[in-house]
Amino acid sequence: QVVADMREKRYAQQGIGSSYLFRVDHDTIIDATKCGNLARFINHCCTPNCYAKVITIEAQKKIVIYSKQPIGVNEEITYDYKFPIEDTKIPCLCRTESCRGTLN
Repeated sequence: QVVADMREKRYAQQGIGSSYLFRVDHDTIIDATKCGNLARFINHCCTPNCYAKVITIEAQKKIVIYSKQPIGVNEEITYDYKFPIEDTKIPCLCRTESCRGTLN
């Protein structure tokens, strides 16, 4: 967590507007900000059509995105980021009927 916090601060200082950090478990966070596949751009939604799951393959943890329903051509792929509750709120822009209003 300490390294992830330092990276977020450094990215902000460098003018990088978004960071792509994914918590795998208590001790591991994957940083796809500067290097990663297109899945790093999957947006949050309060009523997502996918979910993320961490699985272990040959002693390596992997993030897998599973569909919850059929996804049409040109339909955006989304999942719930499940950010922890914090005092400083991040606004949610998903605009679904059951939008919680914030990501955290």
